[in-house]
Amino acid sequence: MKLNLIATALVASISMLAHAQAPSSAASEPLSRADVKAEAKAANKAGQIPHGELDVSKGDKAKSTKSRTDVKAEAKVANKSGEIIQGDRDIPAVKTKSTKSRSAVKAEAKAANKAGEIKKGESQ
Repeated sequence: MKLNLIATALVASISMLAHAQAPSSAASEPLSRADVKAEAKAANKAGQIPHGELDVSKGDKAKSTKSRTDVKAEAKVANKSGEIIQGDRDIPAVKTKSTKSRSAVKAEAKAANKAGEIKKGESQ
């Protein structure tokens, strides 16, 4: 078993060494540092090199048709009317009034607890 593993590792390493030393037929003479720098400068001027995470050209910036004060006023109105969601909630909370009094709710909970309708702990 160990001999088989050693032979496989030897064959793999020899093939990698042979591949690494073989001259590439597609590659011609290596470029000098000055050639590479000139190529990069030309590509940068032509806009072929992306900058940052987004590849957005300089001419793609959107222009707003509204003034800043108009946008702020619209946002203020939308915020007051509840159209803008704040925080982690998905929908605006609707406040509802209870039809029962506090003492009625407490009495109902006490009766449910005595009847065993309220589960306690994790085992149930």
